[in-house]
Amino acid sequence: MDKATIKSKVAEIETKRELLVNLLEDPSIGTLRVDVDQALEELDELVEEFHETFPEEKNSNV
Repeated sequence: MDKATIKSKVAEIETKRELLVNLLEDPSIGTLRVDVDQALEELDELVEEFHETFPEEKNSNV
């Protein structure tokens, strides 16, 4: 997998973050809140690791 593909996939994943945040605010999800919170944490870690690996991308849209 090349850098452009990775960058594209990380950007796509980042666009889904807001969906998880909105879901986390939904009171009807009950115990799924734990799983959604975990997914958000892992997504944030993934993006952070991407920026550590490709620091020149830190100020771009990804």
